[in-house]
Amino acid sequence: MPIIETSFEQRSEAWFKAKAGNPGASEMDNIITSEGKPSKSRMDFMYKMAAELIRGKADDSFQSQAMLEGNLKEAEARDNFQFITELEVQQVGMIYKDEKKLFHCSPDGIIGDNAGYEVKCPLGKTQAKYLAENKLPTAYFVQVQSSLYISEREYWWFMSYCDGMNPLILKVLPDKVFIKSLRVELELFCSELKEVVNKIK
Repeated sequence: MPIIETSFEQRSEAWFKAKAGNPGASEMDNIITSEGKPSKSRMDFMYKMAAELIRGKADDSFQSQAMLEGNLKEAEARDNFQFITELEVQQVGMIYKDEKKLFHCSPDGIIGDNAGYEVKCPLGKTQAKYLAENKLPTAYFVQVQSSLYISEREYWWFMSYCDGMNPLILKVLPDKVFIKSLRVELELFCSELKEVVNKIK
């Protein structure tokens, strides 16, 4: 049964400590591709996770200006989403798949007992593309499906928000074929990660 962590907030010191060496939904594309195949960056990511587990912390990661601005716009986007959908978004620290706590997702929110919420705040040209295509961007397929698998929620709301443009709001259902592959790849990855850590400790 999924464990919802509410004792700390995202981007807090406790959150960074909890996610060190613990694969998150936003990083699952380093393990599996959207086609359900092993990712080419799998081993690099495994060594990254192994180092974090041993050190108890992550290397400082670079954040572009666009990423920083996107973080600042998330609250505005969330208010916009709640106004449009009349749904209440609850913020949580992270969600673990089960008591083993081998991997997690850090959603932008959960809604009621059966839904999750993820928002992206891209540049205008990217928002224009997303609106024209009117589907879940491939770049976020693995993240959203991983969040659905980990949280065991029935569906996930995806929002792409850029001020001055229409928002893209989609209701995403679990892809059972992909999730079957994800389950296998995650079990293999976590097992191999344990072996790597024991080998280099």
